[in-house]
Amino acid sequence: MRIGHFVSKAVAGTSLFLLLTGLGLAGDIKGKVSVQGLKSAENIAVYIDTIPDKKFEALATKPVMDQAKMTFVPHVMVVQVGTTVEFLNSDPVGHNVYWPGISGNKKLAHNLGTWPKGEKKPFQFNDPGAVPLLCNVHPEMSGYIVVSPTPYFAVTDKSGTYEIKNVPPGKYTIKTWSEDGKVTTQAVEVTSGTLTADLVVKK
Repeated sequence: MRIGHFVSKAVAGTSLFLLLTGLGLAGDIKGKVSVQGLKSAENIAVYIDTIPDKKFEALATKPVMDQAKMTFVPHVMVVQVGTTVEFLNSDPVGHNVYWPGISGNKKLAHNLGTWPKGEKKPFQFNDPGAVPLLCNVHPEMSGYIVVSPTPYFAVTDKSGTYEIKNVPPGKYTIKTWSEDGKVTTQAVEVTSGTLTADLVVKK
């Protein structure tokens, strides 16, 4: 009995060690995005571009794109390919949500229709790219959903800072998208720990 108890504890200890070691392999990418010719470094999407021969299952969570005080909230949302986004209307007036295409591809245009306060409409995004959100009822409204090919992404804060967590070790290309700037790409190699990758986005 004592030997069996010892073996069980040893196996449990080994499993815990392997689990902790595996978790320790993941790294983080963080940095700051500087801009040239743009008003702000806020709301810039930073994500790891397509990884050859690697596909990711869609997450079960459904992020919410709200319409509140005649504004899309958040202004920029990043989701993984295959994610279902729920569009909520929190305003006391009807809103119509549509997009004229995804990254300029008009074949991917879609109109969700118009619905009243408190209701949600879901849509699954299966094509990577930038989705410009508009409202037929209120032309002053605009927002964006950036559909990333990987689950490793972030959106910059007011200072241009971003952080992408729990990235497996490897060589990748990080890519930016912004409302008014050009796309920036940068090769990175992730190991355990934190990698700093500062980026510049130009008009």
